[in-house]
Amino acid sequence: MSVSTDIVIIGGGPAGMSAAVNAVARGKSVRLLSSEGNNLERAEMVDNYLGFYKLTGAELMLKFAEHTAALGITHEKGRAANIMPLGDYFMVNFAGDIIEAATVILAIGVAKARVVPGEEELLGRGISYCATCDGMLYRGKKAMVWGLAPDAAEETNFLNSIGVDVKMVAKGERPSELNPSIPFISGALKAVIGDDSVKAVDLGDATLETDGVFILRNAIAPSTLVSGLETENGFIKTSTRMETNIPGLFAAGDCTGSPLQISKAVGEGLIAAQQAAKYVDKAKL
Repeated sequence: MSVSTDIVIIGGGPAGMSAAVNAVARGKSVRLLSSEGNNLERAEMVDNYLGFYKLTGAELMLKFAEHTAALGITHEKGRAANIMPLGDYFMVNFAGDIIEAATVILAIGVAKARVVPGEEELLGRGISYCATCDGMLYRGKKAMVWGLAPDAAEETNFLNSIGVDVKMVAKGERPSELNPSIPFISGALKAVIGDDSVKAVDLGDATLETDGVFILRNAIAPSTLVSGLETENGFIKTSTRMETNIPGLFAAGDCTGSPLQISKAVGEGLIAAQQAAKYVDKAKL
């Protein structure tokens, strides 16, 4: 099958940008998808990356971004909800749009949020990571949004606007941008309850019935992002060529395990891009 993009890269940190630069150098079409912010941007000082020292993490990220921009690579901001391997290509659900790609490179860093009990078991049976993708399925039904991403209030408002009986749960105070008519609960999702489908949520001090749960994180655990992806201790298992157990799917950077260092991420990004490019070339023969 002919697809519009050779390589989709998920993650805009050092591994993702390194992969993008090296994929373009191999003459491949690339889309670089990333959520807002990463750990390097918050680093106070970086002294162990060869050639660049006594820089803040934000300054080093700016250098990387200037390099990608010089090659015409655009950082597309948004959240990848899930990736579906379909034999000889992939479908990536990104911010409500579907992208078809010959290969995918995961450079998603370390997902800090742990999967809650019931999340993996009920994924696709009442649990979703994208309100604009799956919201219409809950029109006239009850839904709960667990807001861990900056756009959570906006997506909750969207669900309300299409006729979903929605509540929002998040830590801290009620977001100012949340529609006043939408109930807000300050707290955290402890577990999702259900057998064949979502029935309720456990918020620690309360259990609320609901038909669906939208878990809106900036980062999604690898095991829920791609069904069947092999992980170990929360990290993606790869070969020395950055191959995962799924053909055509590669991984690089912190998401593959320690050491969690910039140099490792950049090197693995290069290897993943080279191997992905070879995979594309072989598929086109």
